[in-house]
Amino acid sequence: MPHDISILSAPATLKIVIVGHVDHGKSTLVGRLLHETDSLPEGKVESLREVCQRRGMPFEWAFVMDALQAERDQGITIDTAQIPFRSALRPYVIIDAPGHKEFLKNMITGAASADAAVLVVDAIDGVQEQSRRHGYLLHLLGLRQLAVVVNKMDAVDFSQRRFDQVAAEIRAYLAGIGVTPTEIIPIAARHGDNVVERSPHTPWYVGPTVVEALDGFRAAAVPTELPLRFPVQDVFKFDHRRIVAGRIESGRLKVGDRLLFSPSGKTAHVASIENWNRDAPAASATAGQSIGITLDEQIFIERGQIASLVEDAPVASDVFRARLFWLGRTPLAPGRRYKLKLATAEHVVTVEAVERVIDVTDLASVGNEWVERNAVAEVVLRARGPVALDPFVDNPRTGRFVLVDNYDIVGGGVISMDGFADHRCAPAGQAADLTAVAHKVTLRDRWLANRHKGGILWLTGLSGAGKSTIAMEVERRLFHKGYQVFVLDGDNLRQGLNSDLGFNASDRAENIRRVGEVAHLFAQAGMIVITAFISPYRQDRDRARAAAPALFHEIHVKAGVETCEARDPKGLYAKARQGTIAEFTGITAPYEPPVDPELVVDTEQLGIDEAVERVLRYVDRDLQHAEDATMSPAPQPDVAL
Repeated sequence: MPHDISILSAPATLKIVIVGHVDHGKSTLVGRLLHETDSLPEGKVESLREVCQRRGMPFEWAFVMDALQAERDQGITIDTAQIPFRSALRPYVIIDAPGHKEFLKNMITGAASADAAVLVVDAIDGVQEQSRRHGYLLHLLGLRQLAVVVNKMDAVDFSQRRFDQVAAEIRAYLAGIGVTPTEIIPIAARHGDNVVERSPHTPWYVGPTVVEALDGFRAAAVPTELPLRFPVQDVFKFDHRRIVAGRIESGRLKVGDRLLFSPSGKTAHVASIENWNRDAPAASATAGQSIGITLDEQIFIERGQIASLVEDAPVASDVFRARLFWLGRTPLAPGRRYKLKLATAEHVVTVEAVERVIDVTDLASVGNEWVERNAVAEVVLRARGPVALDPFVDNPRTGRFVLVDNYDIVGGGVISMDGFADHRCAPAGQAADLTAVAHKVTLRDRWLANRHKGGILWLTGLSGAGKSTIAMEVERRLFHKGYQVFVLDGDNLRQGLNSDLGFNASDRAENIRRVGEVAHLFAQAGMIVITAFISPYRQDRDRARAAAPALFHEIHVKAGVETCEARDPKGLYAKARQGTIAEFTGITAPYEPPVDPELVVDTEQLGIDEAVERVLRYVDRDLQHAEDATMSPAPQPDVAL
């Protein structure tokens, strides 16, 4: 029994990734660390010394880790190597990641599974490009525990002045990306100074040794307190049971829980939890466990869907921002398509925009519209349908992805929903118990009484493009021509119906949802309703269209940001530039122009009278004749050039 207790109370193994610029001494540090802690197999060092002697080359501690023949010949680490060692406190697995630029994919693979990191910087060379790139990638991967070692202090005579210079340089860079190193340690890995034992050559240094710094790292907490995320790996059929298999990435699950499978929206209760190699089913399961579950009803679900509790669902979105690292040989550019892998799901995504390419040397933005290999960028990705996901800051387990092109991993990154609506997945058929009441007055009857068709003229465009001006003048002229017409203006509705909403992405989406519902009611009453809203998100406009596709007419009031800002009729752009308005469309929040609108009115090319005439001609052509009361498809675009 005491033996069993000791096993249960043993400290968890901590995974440490060692990164840094090529030739700065990562593998040397690891080899020396293993030797100093008696973690090498007996005779390992002696055999390596003999190999080096036969080849006529000096012995290097790096050879302990560099297992590949090509690495010994070239003197660089190509693949990630993992090897266990143990301090007095706990066991570790050290991941020695390659520093050479050509092998960054391997470095990322190693770092992605680590709990903490050690960044090695050469005291002679100081902070180099790869030092900065690796630091940024660690930040991108969500590693917040980072120690820096300044190696080869023996080559600078253990100069405190030089150490302080290098330490200040790396500390300033890391601060720029929001990372604070736990320690910065001067070492001479070749000789073991400050690796395990404190070195007499650095009496001016009072911090921990490398091993003491590692022991100061915290073991990664199992994310049981995060919302339940259970990606479906597969569905198996055993005897009469259908078992949904997968790994719980976060949260807890128990028998009886009502699960929502996103993005399909299907729901069911957990009937049982099946564990392999156990005689009886379990009552509950937590993050990190690979399990199977059975459901209380037979619903069709498939690999890639994410199970959650109904009340705490992931986001469902077909568009999101991503901060990614590009590994592809062909540059990433707008319009390119890739396969996105997130948890167990695969989606085809299109690069909609490259918003920012980041120079990792100074964190400045590079004005490229494409992303070259080994560059970091912020991009907007759009999928063909809704993707179940979480922002990385909320749940790293379902907020991290990779991009694949022709079976090769070409990029990876983390998800951000900044500036986009936070649409949570919802159960399908929530309104199943509601029954619509049919009107006894038909839509055709209303059209004949009004002597024109009803419809929604949905004006969308940037602030200052001219939407409200055009809408009000179109309303006036149509009214005098005998049309039943009314304008729903953004500012007007926000003073009444939508006065409870703010201007963050979610409230903006709700604002447009309500407007779409009201506009739909106007159109069903046989009237022409004109809406004048920025309505920046394509998904929200598509949802408004879906309520009555044949009645919906999207009109893009087109003008660029520069033109709208020069007009700035309400002074909003100036306030946005000053930072007094957050998430302002076109400046700090995105605008997604229509892909295939029924009409484009370019107010950079047309005056107000010409723009109004363009809309009036469209109405006369498509909404004037009430006798033609068939619900015909929406007309083709009439683009103003």
